[in-house]
Amino acid sequence: MGIEQAPTEKGKEAARGLRKSAARDEKKVEARKGSDLAKGADRVEERAKSSDGKSAGAKQKPRTTG
Repeated sequence: MGIEQAPTEKGKEAARGLRKSAARDEKKVEARKGSDLAKGADRVEERAKSSDGKSAGAKQKPRTTG
């Protein structure tokens, strides 16, 4: 849930805290990794790859109709 969608001030405060915590964690990971983490669509694709380096779409067999 985004900060704007939180129905109460307490919820908005919790969302802000979560966002700050996630940003701190991301910076720590980037520092250990030595490079920035992928963002947006690149991140989705990076997370979708399995240990063999192939994305889920690449592994799926094409459907045949009929």
